Amino acid sequence: MGFIAFLYSLIGLALLGGGLWLISLGGSWYFALAGVVLLLVAAKVRAKRGNAQLIYGLFLLASLVWALWESGYDWWALASRLGLFLILGIPLLFSYRLMGRSKISRLTAYWWLVALVTLGSMLNTTHQLEGKLNTSPLVQTPNLGEVPEGEWHSYGRSLLGQRYSPLEQVTPANVGQLELAWQYQTGDTKGKGDIGEFTYEATPLKIGNTLYFCTPHNWLVALDADSGERRWQYNAKVGTDNQRQHQTCRGVSYLPPATGEPVALTAAGSAQAETLPSIACDAQLYLPTSDAKLIALDPATGARCQNFADDGVLNLLHNMPFTKSGYYYSTSPPVVAKGVVLVAGAVNDNYDINSPSGVIRAYDVKTGVLKWNWDAANPTETQPIAKDKMYATSSPNSWSVASADPQLGLAYFPMGNRTPDQLGMYRTPDEEKYASSVVALRLDNGQAEWVQQFVHHDLWDMDTPAQPSLVDIQTSKGLIPGLVVPTKQGDVYVLNRATGEPIHPITEAPAPQGTIEGDFASPTQPVSALTFNPPPLEEKDMWGATALDQLYCRIQFRSLRYEGRYTPPSEQGTIVYPGNFGVFNWGGIAVDPERQVMFGMPLYLAFTSTLIPKDTSDLGEVNVGEHGVNANEGADYAVELKPFLSPLGVPCQQPPWGYIAGADLAQGKIIYQQKNGTVEDLTPLPLPIKMGVPGIGGPVITKGGLVFMAAAVDNYLRAYDLGDGEELWKARLPAGGQATPMTYLNSQGEQMVVIVAGGHGSIGTKLGDYVLAYKLRSQR
Repeated sequence: MGFIAFLYSLIGLALLGGGLWLISLGGSWYFALAGVVLLLVAAKVRAKRGNAQLIYGLFLLASLVWALWESGYDWWALASRLGLFLILGIPLLFSYRLMGRSKISRLTAYWWLVALVTLGSMLNTTHQLEGKLNTSPLVQTPNLGEVPEGEWHSYGRSLLGQRYSPLEQVTPANVGQLELAWQYQTGDTKGKGDIGEFTYEATPLKIGNTLYFCTPHNWLVALDADSGERRWQYNAKVGTDNQRQHQTCRGVSYLPPATGEPVALTAAGSAQAETLPSIACDAQLYLPTSDAKLIALDPATGARCQNFADDGVLNLLHNMPFTKSGYYYSTSPPVVAKGVVLVAGAVNDNYDINSPSGVIRAYDVKTGVLKWNWDAANPTETQPIAKDKMYATSSPNSWSVASADPQLGLAYFPMGNRTPDQLGMYRTPDEEKYASSVVALRLDNGQAEWVQQFVHHDLWDMDTPAQPSLVDIQTSKGLIPGLVVPTKQGDVYVLNRATGEPIHPITEAPAPQGTIEGDFASPTQPVSALTFNPPPLEEKDMWGATALDQLYCRIQFRSLRYEGRYTPPSEQGTIVYPGNFGVFNWGGIAVDPERQVMFGMPLYLAFTSTLIPKDTSDLGEVNVGEHGVNANEGADYAVELKPFLSPLGVPCQQPPWGYIAGADLAQGKIIYQQKNGTVEDLTPLPLPIKMGVPGIGGPVITKGGLVFMAAAVDNYLRAYDLGDGEELWKARLPAGGQATPMTYLNSQGEQMVVIVAGGHGSIGTKLGDYVLAYKLRSQR
């Protein structure tokens, strides 16, 4: 028993020392008392005193009472608090040398009581909202955009960004018959010199009977929609650059032929289409690249379009200030509408206060001639910039996917912030107005029609991350042209897309104050009536795989600054919750314009943000991605951003961390919210325990009443019942599925579901280069 006594002493000392620290910070006394008990039991064991078991048994009972009082009957909460102590009690159960059988039986009873109560909590459904969405059409002839029923012409299927398909062959009744129809591997994999966030995030287009999608290194691939065989491939040859924060491509864009005829594929396609001579194009595909170019390609062959810009290639660094390699590029597909192609771009966060502009530009779809430019720093000066002029430095950018309503003549851009994100003293009034918002720009001249801001004086990197979904909303006043946009902080805004006025109320709530000298925090922040904003964190919400790392997380919680949502960043270190990974990110939501509902994947992960004075600190390695230490060159402070994790690398807050949810858009009400995803790919043992895990990616809704989504950090594509969120089907993926799926009809009239599965560098899912297509077994 000598080793057992030593182990109890070691853990007891750790609990006592950490517990006293926690008490000094105003935290729970439990851990210090637990340390005292373990030290006492260790002494009894060394002395071979028989009452060691009795003391330990009473300690287990007291710990159970404390755990239930603090966290309720919740498996993950109880397991974290009691699991270690149950394991430590096992040696005492068999310690016959210390006491008689009768006392051992009493300890055994205590141990089994605590163990069974803890295990029984696994059957208790917590943290879920049960409900059922309306499944009957409320709008009989909804606006779905001008896309043929079986096709997918834009990132969100149409310019409206709904991610809704009118296909209904696959239903809740037969979705279990889906099976793999074909699989394709691109060959574009992470290589030496690539940055950590190498990610497959593309959603393919389906035009005619061809799929078009891009890879992280900006290859544009055309596949036969029936068989998955490659028709052609264009390699933009972007190379590597360790100053890029992301190496990804979310999609390409399409200009239909002026003749209105389908794209005619010819034998001229090539496995290396970049070697073909350029041609005059009718229809065009637009490929944004990570070396800041926009390339126009012929859909039939992959040849460059000689009529566009410089032999098919437009250099997006024209008129840009501070054109540092890797600091500006497009990760999202441009918008093609009303004779213009609208291009926005990503500007590296927090690398340098002198960075490229976040300007949004409109080019003639056929020639690439600049038609207008809108820069948030100079929002009224939209006429094409002179060749000898520069756009504004570091102005707010729009890195995610935009939408458009050609009938209203407006495009809708989700806006980010001026870099650096956590330091607000560099911003102008115009930049403040348009940052962290959605802005409606006129397609004909680029003037701002309206703007709705979601964060005032954003100090948390809460840029608007997702494509606005345009859906007409049924109200008491009739059908209103709506816009639905989710935010990182969990609010979902439902606006009139013609005027920007809220359909569901927006209020202002008081916000925490107190910033570094020279900055300020807005006294209030907007709150939408439809919100997935979680309750504020408390010490009892801290978690860990064991009581020891939970104690660490509690100490950190008490040591860091946290006064709720929008606690300003600080030198002390601030908990940002919801974190800047977002309740929602670029995967966004899907909306059903007939049923007037939405489906999304809200996530809850806390981050920490620490401002580092440069005159007193050695920053070490900087600028290796969004997380870690970013230098903010030219500023007085660097910033360290990271998830709020325990020493074992698990989130410091109690699970679940990831959900699926359905909401009624007409009522502005959340109807259901359920845990999503398992820990199968997070632990050494592949245990498919449904925990509610993080993820990134988006959903698609079908008229058949289904939602398809991968996204979670376990490698599955899933189908859910739109009505209640029940998981109906899943398919194991060979790599992480951090992309939004799509669905279409092949040439035989069969409904196909396609997902790109290549993993995501920043969340650590398995990398790969797969495209997978599924269809019903009975149709093969």
